[in-house]
Amino acid sequence: MKEITFDKVARFFVYVLLAALLIFLLWRFSLLMVYGVIALVLSYVLDPVVNRMQTSGMNRTLAIAIVLTSLILVIIWASTTIIPNIGNQIARLAQQFNVETINYIAGTIELYLIQAIPYLPEGFLVNNVSMMVDHFFNIDDVQNVIANIFGLFTNLFTAALIVPFATFFFLRDGSKLRRQVLRLVPNKYFEMTMNIINKIETRLGAHFRGVGLQSTLVAFFSTVLLGIAGLNNALSVGVAIGLANTIPYFGPILGYFLSIVIAIIETGDFSLVINCILAVMVVQIMDNIIFQPFIFSRTADLHPLYVLFIILIGAELGGLVGMLVAIPIATVLRVIITQIIWSFKNYNVFRIES
Repeated sequence: MKEITFDKVARFFVYVLLAALLIFLLWRFSLLMVYGVIALVLSYVLDPVVNRMQTSGMNRTLAIAIVLTSLILVIIWASTTIIPNIGNQIARLAQQFNVETINYIAGTIELYLIQAIPYLPEGFLVNNVSMMVDHFFNIDDVQNVIANIFGLFTNLFTAALIVPFATFFFLRDGSKLRRQVLRLVPNKYFEMTMNIINKIETRLGAHFRGVGLQSTLVAFFSTVLLGIAGLNNALSVGVAIGLANTIPYFGPILGYFLSIVIAIIETGDFSLVINCILAVMVVQIMDNIIFQPFIFSRTADLHPLYVLFIILIGAELGGLVGMLVAIPIATVLRVIITQIIWSFKNYNVFRIES
């Protein structure tokens, strides 16, 4: 058994103080941390493109500059063409999208279903929809949510400076930063830590690239098919369906629900509901048969049942945001735990010295 000395106790308290200081700094500069995380995610997504350009003989710095410039130009184009249209549609819909509207629509659908299937209990849909809305989305605070979104855009100038700058250096000096971090790791844990970092970067990069491509395809085809179905707000609904599709299992349900709600809000009746359901159904069939097998065939490493419970836990802890970040966090934890267990069995890195 190791002897407890003053030096060890003092070192322990120093580590605790450093950890507390780190937590305080993360909390105090949380917005900057968000920008840093966005930049890190972008570096994971863009790194394969930069690596391929570098392999073809191009200077890495020049390759990074070309990729980031192209991305910025695409964002500028979207911000002057697509985003204003989405913003206008959302602003119009936000005035009508509230708890009363949702409950009215649920009641109308429930009445129609009870007339078609008489043995259904009264309130089976209205009560469940109200609980789901209150629990996951808190629609009562939709005005506050919109205000927070516009408040976030007031920091757009700061984000436009920090995110590309940080992304550039993550892409250019990522290996140097990784080596600097690894220098702080004792030799006993060096190989394990290096394997954890490499696997986390590989898994997260594949996950974000796959989810981004899948969501883009789902949003595009949803917008096209909903427009063909006759929905006036097809662009905003299609983009929302693409974003919701990042949540496994629950995303498609949200897509159906949102398209039905907007169709009823626009027309005041059920004339567009069937068309919108068919449009979303076709996109989901394409997603399940074409998009997912093609995009995630090499990256899927979680059992569907685990994914379901992870999403439910994320929803319970963090609502909609928790559902969005549940899978990346679970992926990181899985890599860390798996690698630690493997190192424990093969290297005995956690062996207690007598």
